[in-house]
Amino acid sequence: MKMAKYVMKRLVLMLFVLFVITTVCFMLVRILPRPLPDYKNLRDIILARWEALGYNEPLLVQYGIYLKNIFTSWDFGTSWYIEVNEPAWNLLTDRLLPTVLVNLYSLILSIPIGIGLGVYAAINKNKWQDSFISTAVMIFISVPAYVYAFLVQYFLYFKFNLLPLQVLSLADAGGSWFTWKMFKSMIAPVLALSFGQIAGLCRFTRAELTETLTSDYMLLARTKGLTRAQATSRHALKNAMVPILPMIISTFIGVLAGSFVIEQIFSIPGVGQLYMMSIRLFDYDVFMMDMIFYTFISLLAGIVVDISYGFIDPRIRMGE
Repeated sequence: MKMAKYVMKRLVLMLFVLFVITTVCFMLVRILPRPLPDYKNLRDIILARWEALGYNEPLLVQYGIYLKNIFTSWDFGTSWYIEVNEPAWNLLTDRLLPTVLVNLYSLILSIPIGIGLGVYAAINKNKWQDSFISTAVMIFISVPAYVYAFLVQYFLYFKFNLLPLQVLSLADAGGSWFTWKMFKSMIAPVLALSFGQIAGLCRFTRAELTETLTSDYMLLARTKGLTRAQATSRHALKNAMVPILPMIISTFIGVLAGSFVIEQIFSIPGVGQLYMMSIRLFDYDVFMMDMIFYTFISLLAGIVVDISYGFIDPRIRMGE
């Protein structure tokens, strides 16, 4: 009962925060100048659509129409510059799959390597292996993702010509995101995203496992006759995963958001690139759609992480 109450409270707060952020962004966006797109043959259609969306009304009336369209017909506005007269929601959903695929591939690569290196460093604490991994982790965490992107392009494309420079278009990859040619073109951005994720997971795993290995129950497990490997795998690693798994869950939810910089560098037609295009081309309805989407994903990730603690560790009781 307390768990359900806690979840409901968090959901209400999430919706309230989403509403506040949406309201502020809407007001700021709608006071900006809106140049008429240079499509003379569509001028009357565009002006009629602007009138239907209330662009000529006061701000509060515009906002009321905007919310009404969302709740009654799931209409988040229209793109006027990226794809003229195309619903903003359609632009987002069309670009969601490449974003998810690139980020999902990077997670599948990062999670086992990051956790494995973290466990190895913790078991060899204060030895040369630990020092080497910790130093490498600090370097990889400090370097921005776009630097990895340029390094991957330089070595794997210019130097050795192993991978394409950028992600292929659907037409060049055979019309599907699941062909070998498309997957091969995604390897470079996947690697660029993975370095930082591996370093972050490694550092977090090492910190948690190092603390767990020095706990009293580990000494008790060893006195009962368990080897160090058995005690680590059965007890220490299991308890260390309590804070690590929610972090992984949050990262999985975050794959929907994508990466602005990586998508720009590798020409990935994803959500991040759409967001940057909407800003550059002053496509305000698309920008609002992306902003709502990103805010919702961020807030949802926080709730899922908090709730997951209660399921992973029964000792944590939500709402108390």
